Amino acid sequence: MTDPTARQGETMADETVETAAAETADPVAEATREAAQYKDKLLRTLAEMENLRKRTEREVLDARAYGIAGFARDVLAVADNMHRALEAIGPDLREGADPKVKALIEGVELTERELMKILERNGVRKFSPQGEKFDPNFHQAMYEVPTSDQPPGHVAQVIQAGYMLGERVLRPALVAVSKAPPKSSANDNAQPDAAG
Repeated sequence: MTDPTARQGETMADETVETAAAETADPVAEATREAAQYKDKLLRTLAEMENLRKRTEREVLDARAYGIAGFARDVLAVADNMHRALEAIGPDLREGADPKVKALIEGVELTERELMKILERNGVRKFSPQGEKFDPNFHQAMYEVPTSDQPPGHVAQVIQAGYMLGERVLRPALVAVSKAPPKSSANDNAQPDAAG
């Protein structure tokens, strides 16, 4: 007869040997698995950090190039008003003006030119799309003009020049777009028959 306590001791001893064997085999496999996990986490973190660095670099470049957009839009209103003021003074008024008024006009013209130079130096450039094909990315259509001088869908008249800041539209040009003139049909010109 066998003693149940002895069997339990043997079973426990077998389990302990199996556990010890599993523990001695598992640490290497476990360490290898953990090392692969940590390597994967490290590579992912490095990739995320590289993406963050590139994104931050792009944002800094954009901020440098386009950070003045709000200020530039505000200054454009001043440039437009100066241009309108100079256009309002006709050539006959310039010729008949006394020397002090002529000096004032020349001062305003000089100020307008200097303002445009400063805007250009800061990446803001004016564009006037007269005769170009209408592009809603750069132009804002105000109305259509029936004309045979230009093909339909082209800028017939520039109402207000547009401005670019680098490669972006700071303000679209306000334009009139050409359309085909209305066709007069032969039926419109025919006399109606008189009944009678």
